[in-house]
Amino acid sequence: MSKQGAPLAVIDLNADAPCYPPLAQRRVPAETAAVLAPAFKALGDPVRLQLMSMIASAEDGEVCVCDLTPAFDLTGPTISHHLKTLREAGLVDAERRGTWVYYRARPGILRQLAALLSVEPAPSSQA
Repeated sequence: MSKQGAPLAVIDLNADAPCYPPLAQRRVPAETAAVLAPAFKALGDPVRLQLMSMIASAEDGEVCVCDLTPAFDLTGPTISHHLKTLREAGLVDAERRGTWVYYRARPGILRQLAALLSVEPAPSSQA
């Protein structure tokens, strides 16, 4: 039997509502953990966490790389590397406009990550 199975994308990272309960309510399935781990790993770097915060809180919902780079004492290529990591983790989308690239957060996956980390108690079954 082949060890290669179906792709792991078993959850909709763009869904408005969480696809699974918080980890405080139920064990996270291995497939879900495998899909979400790259996003958590990407956010585990301080620069990427700051970049994500800047992008997610952008007034117009998007921000130009030209506005991100000066906020750090890092080279342009280093910032580009961090942004690429955020893109590959599915946390941001990018659009090239002329010589500049604009980034916007993907709210669906951010909601999924936030819901997974929620510590709210399970809803009561009593009416």
